[in-house]
Amino acid sequence: MYAVGLEGSANKLGVGIIHHPSPLNSKTTKNSSFILSNLRHTYHSPPGAGFLPKDTALHHRSHVAKLTLDCLREANIPLSAISCICYTKGPGMGAPLQSVAIAARTLALLWDKPLVGVNHCVGHIEMGRTITHAQNPVVLYVSGGNTQVIAYASNRYRIFGETLDIAVGNCLDRFARTLNIPNDPAPGYNIEQLAKKGRHILDIPYAVKGMDVSFSGILARMDELAAQMRAGTLKSPEGDAITPEDLNKFTRDF
Repeated sequence: MYAVGLEGSANKLGVGIIHHPSPLNSKTTKNSSFILSNLRHTYHSPPGAGFLPKDTALHHRSHVAKLTLDCLREANIPLSAISCICYTKGPGMGAPLQSVAIAARTLALLWDKPLVGVNHCVGHIEMGRTITHAQNPVVLYVSGGNTQVIAYASNRYRIFGETLDIAVGNCLDRFARTLNIPNDPAPGYNIEQLAKKGRHILDIPYAVKGMDVSFSGILARMDELAAQMRAGTLKSPEGDAITPEDLNKFTRDF
């Protein structure tokens, strides 16, 4: 089976093709899949700004056709070999999801192929299982909108713990906007590169409540420290002043 998949739940647009051999006609196990193509195009909002649904949806509509054609060329398979068209049904941002769903439905009608809606969270988990060949993992699911501990039990994926407020990815995105650093290639990556250049370690709160976690306190404290830095009142544990110029020196590479 050859499946075309379209993902557009947030600012990243992706089109991929996987080949899943039949276990009746192959020596591979039933969980073996081969990624023939996996192309992406990301909408980057200006530094200090988040990506708005309408702008993200416009980006996806503008690039989905070319990305799909490039994906087919890279996979090097004829249209007649395609078994189905899959797309992210949710959860995610409404407008971008709608844009990609319309594109997927259009392809399904044009190519006369079955249309399969995929749960975003389950898609992430199954992608990880395909790459790692894990049979029954306990999953730490961390993305822009979700932070959850998930495992498969009684014929479905079940959540055993999750964030009580904001997800880790959202926390990093918000902090990147506070620092006014670019979103390209990703806010979390840019924050990590800045942290590698850091000279001081500051305490921030972190809450665990049973199997659940909370990150809003981390964000509130980081926003508070950033405000102190801009005001010139922030001190390191060693008593050194931390100023906006310190951040500017680190962000010039961006």
